[in-house]
Amino acid sequence: MRLGVLGPANGNLRSLALAAHHLLDVEHADTVVYLASDDALDRVTKRWAQRIGGDDVLAGSLHHRAAERCVDATPEAIDAFVAIERSRARLARFVRLPDSPARALELVDGRAILLVHDKGVLDEDEIATAAVVVFGKSDVPVLTQLGGRTFLSTGPVDALEGGLALLDDEAGAIQIRMFDATGRLTSSTMSTTVSQVKVRRGD
Repeated sequence: MRLGVLGPANGNLRSLALAAHHLLDVEHADTVVYLASDDALDRVTKRWAQRIGGDDVLAGSLHHRAAERCVDATPEAIDAFVAIERSRARLARFVRLPDSPARALELVDGRAILLVHDKGVLDEDEIATAAVVVFGKSDVPVLTQLGGRTFLSTGPVDALEGGLALLDDEAGAIQIRMFDATGRLTSSTMSTTVSQVKVRRGD
């Protein structure tokens, strides 16, 4: 599982688009989470969907579109349809946080990654369950270990030394790499916490 995170755009859609492209097409993130609850990421992905042949990445169903366009289509037209749908499907890897104070949870190599816009809404119990706490509300990038947890904020998407990050499993730990919007690597560290999500089996 390769988890990408994008800092808040604060109106800078160009930097957001560059950062999103880097995580999707260069770092090959499986999921990319936008660390704000505004509609900036929706606007960027909608533009991309329109360019590749659709008004909205989630408009209608695949079966409905296939029935409309492929029943009497030529093989070439069907190939083009499939290529478009594959490109549209890739955009579904982008998600944004639910409205504050809601949280999101992702797993990287069995370790819990807790994502929230404002970490101030979290209590001690929530933090204790997470290997990494990722938050969006910060004017500057943050990457520090405290109390056995790693705390990460990319800062705004146009931050000079951050803006986006990739979390990946590496040799029993979580590798965290921070980039700026152009894709330049600005920092890299290993989260050595061993906390993992435990599944309790029923009696």
